[in-house]
Amino acid sequence: MAKTKPGKKDLDSYTIKGTNKVVRPGDCVLMRPSDTDKLPYVALVEKIEADHRNSVKVRVRWYYRPEESIGGRRQFHGAKELFLSDHYDMQSAHTIEGKCTVHSFKNYSKLENVGAEDYFCRFEYKASTGGFTPDRVAVYCKCEMPYNPDDLMVQCEGCKDWFHPSCTGMTIEEAKKLDHFLCSDCSSDDDAKRSMNVFPVSPSLEAKVETKRRKR
Repeated sequence: MAKTKPGKKDLDSYTIKGTNKVVRPGDCVLMRPSDTDKLPYVALVEKIEADHRNSVKVRVRWYYRPEESIGGRRQFHGAKELFLSDHYDMQSAHTIEGKCTVHSFKNYSKLENVGAEDYFCRFEYKASTGGFTPDRVAVYCKCEMPYNPDDLMVQCEGCKDWFHPSCTGMTIEEAKKLDHFLCSDCSSDDDAKRSMNVFPVSPSLEAKVETKRRKR
């Protein structure tokens, strides 16, 4: 943590103006953008400090939305996905609109109900180069795409891989009506007793498939 400059003092917390919500270092917050047509910015609060006039500022580490990254939004990016960047700033605490929660990818995938203030992060992002950590992720299905937690996927009982219904020639409605499934590689020629598990949940993070370098 950076040292506080003379005339300034560290604060343990800050109460968002007009609310009873308390922000502490380590919390994630929604910050008001200068353009009111834009979505609020999401940031991780690292430090809260006040100067001799009791003007409160926060040191934040920004989260980027996929469309704000050099590569842009991809098919596998979730609607609530964020990248933890290496971009830091000092901001007036008055620009904090509210608090939010940025879950790990694993925990987000287990949520039964996703609220407006729920987000998830599975990559760190280097703003200057567009690089990601990790740069290798598990891929699924015939299309070899990373998992998007917003999408329904079906699991083959044979190879245990996960598939998008559209990649197997099914609609989402058809997939939801089935009880069991075997992919084309595992099913027999006479298509006897197709078996399938249909769950709108995340594939195992310890995927059986090979990892694939993300191309940007």
